[in-house]
Amino acid sequence: MTLSINDLIVTAPGDTCDAELAKQPWEFDRFPGYGPGASETDVIPAPVTRPGQLPAAYQRMPEAELHARIRAAKQTLGDRLVILGHFYQRDEVVQYADFVGDSFQLANAALTRPDAEAIVFCGVHFMAETADILARPEQRVILPNLAAGCSMADMADEESVEAAWEALTEFYGDDETVPVTYMNSSAALKAFCGRHGGIVCTSSNASTVLEWAFEQGRRVLFFPDQHLGRNTGKAMGVPLEQMPMINPRRPGLGVDEDVLRDARVLLWPGFCSVHKRFTVAQIEQARAQHPGVRVIVHPESPMTVVDAADAAGSTDAIRKFVAAAPSGSVIAIGTEINLVNRLAAEHPDKTVFCLDPVVCPCSTMYRIHPGYLAWVLDGLVEGEVRNEIVVTDEVAVHAKVALERMLAALPKAD
Repeated sequence: MTLSINDLIVTAPGDTCDAELAKQPWEFDRFPGYGPGASETDVIPAPVTRPGQLPAAYQRMPEAELHARIRAAKQTLGDRLVILGHFYQRDEVVQYADFVGDSFQLANAALTRPDAEAIVFCGVHFMAETADILARPEQRVILPNLAAGCSMADMADEESVEAAWEALTEFYGDDETVPVTYMNSSAALKAFCGRHGGIVCTSSNASTVLEWAFEQGRRVLFFPDQHLGRNTGKAMGVPLEQMPMINPRRPGLGVDEDVLRDARVLLWPGFCSVHKRFTVAQIEQARAQHPGVRVIVHPESPMTVVDAADAAGSTDAIRKFVAAAPSGSVIAIGTEINLVNRLAAEHPDKTVFCLDPVVCPCSTMYRIHPGYLAWVLDGLVEGEVRNEIVVTDEVAVHAKVALERMLAALPKAD
């Protein structure tokens, strides 16, 4: 059974989810922060650079009419339109996607529709930027709600990364540090990697990317997600003591010189507020309540959680894990609730549930609502491009280098 947003609200001790989750996203688009469902631990972006907007008529429009408009616009636009939907999108939006997948899959999917005039990305800002970089010049990329950012991506800004890079270059005195940015980062940081011989990675191909990076140099600067970097490096045999977490705001990056000298993976202090919530205690409780349960978590989860689980993998790997499990299996998943609920609905012969009893959807993915999708599609029918995402040529040329390296670094077979 698929749950509604109202069904997902849970009040419990230690709850750090926004209690106003049930409100509509347009009620929060003009305020700082990431909106309904956001964790109190999220870093609030300042200033607000991605204000949302939705005309009042669409805010008041009955749900049935919104969906009728979306269907009609899709039929009218036909092959001129392609809609991409991330796994974490709510069901009432993802049902209209021509392609559903993780960030790696959707980056590739956009390339398969070169004749589409408009790419509507039901995801978050950095994903739409990536689509614009990879798209043909005449294609228009649209993000239904401009307020759909990413708290993790905002934890690494260009100025801080440049400062850290300068400090590392001064300390090492060589050119053997390779920058690797997670897909969850701005186009500017992807361009930074392109300029400095680096690469972009996703959770699907992180190990392939790190192997490539170690072939290019002695060490890697990995940002913004510390957990994906640490978990991937550990799985490849890199000792923890050689993966220090730097602090770009402290002298010497906050790392002892001897440790810095021997480092192989330099981790940025970023994280995903959804995946940070998963704990070893939750896994232990799942095992106690469901003997024989299989636990799989996303590699954005803390290392102790990944170590305690039976498996870890990208959103697509999680999907495949559930599909491959025999009928009657009990599976606990550590990732965003919309995907978990969708998998539970798709596999009624299996018991599939979320590890976290306090359910937190990705607050920024939640920003994409059928009202925004209907509004931007109506605009296309009327010949108006609304909420277009445009990456400047200066940034795009270098970012594309790093992204093309990413696309060539195929994920390892499951």
